Amino acid sequence: MNPYPPAPLLPTTGTPDPGAPGSAAPIALGEATRLAASVLDAVDRAIVGKRDALTLVLAGVLAGGHVLLEDLPGLGKTLAARTLAQALGLGFRRAQFTPDLLPSDLTGSYVFDQTRAEFSFRPGPVFTGLLLADEINRTPPKTQSALLEAMQEHQVSVEGTTFPLPQPFHVIATANPIEHEGTYPLPEAQLDRFLLRLSFGYPTPDEEWEVLSRRIARKHEDQRVDAVLDADRLLALQASVEEVYVAESVGRYAIDLVNATRRDKAALVGASPRGSLALLTCSRALALIRGRGFVVPEDVKDLAPAALGHRITVRPELWLNDVSAESIVARALNEVPVPDASDLRPAHDLR
Repeated sequence: MNPYPPAPLLPTTGTPDPGAPGSAAPIALGEATRLAASVLDAVDRAIVGKRDALTLVLAGVLAGGHVLLEDLPGLGKTLAARTLAQALGLGFRRAQFTPDLLPSDLTGSYVFDQTRAEFSFRPGPVFTGLLLADEINRTPPKTQSALLEAMQEHQVSVEGTTFPLPQPFHVIATANPIEHEGTYPLPEAQLDRFLLRLSFGYPTPDEEWEVLSRRIARKHEDQRVDAVLDADRLLALQASVEEVYVAESVGRYAIDLVNATRRDKAALVGASPRGSLALLTCSRALALIRGRGFVVPEDVKDLAPAALGHRITVRPELWLNDVSAESIVARALNEVPVPDASDLRPAHDLR
């Protein structure tokens, strides 16, 4: 029996979805910042000591993109994705990526309905608001490519028919960076489709005790958080991000950082123009979360490692010298001059 119930899906020929991001009316800045803080507060009840990383994850979602969490097992990646979906009020599905996972296991397929004597489409787990692609590097490239179409085009193609995905649609993928046997590393072109790549890292001893003490007090394993938003409110928040002002000096600062990664002698391939777009788009979302209607250089600097690191390829001969993409980004941040803060606000902003 297919675990995914049939849904009323209509094929499309590529016509823009009226529910696509950007079609909702934006929310006022103060209310948008309050809602973003409420989402983070809700997730904080389940995830201990990761507020900064979760803020960047939320910025990636508000920017309309997808996030890759690349970290060691047991550090809360799955829990973070599930609780974020609950706080955002989105439908949540988890797809465990394994070597035998087929594209149809992800997208869905046509099955024969004996009662009506015809084939009907049964949607797969990708038809949701937030999809957790768990251990994405364990599945073959053919299945990865099916997810790539969903991420980029917000649609899936099955048997020559295209089905639009619900809006909003976001993917949070996880990857284990220390195991390589039996895995299929994501190519640079597919990594480039993720707006941000983040890691949580180990908690401090105090944070780890907080995790244990909360589990003792809870008396059960499952954790749930209350919904702060719903799909429509999230679309409105994403529309609010588009209202955040970017001064030309800040935009050129982001471009200079990206160009510095291309000129670095340790880089075989620097960040692409998509990296510039990701950096600035997420910076606008981060500014909104921080309560500003304009981007400052600190927003760009805080997001640069997560937005650019996975878009840089290090020269192979330097791998043994502890040279990494992160070190190339850090060098760019140290070398590129920060713009003057005098003209960062729009002319009509009196605050």
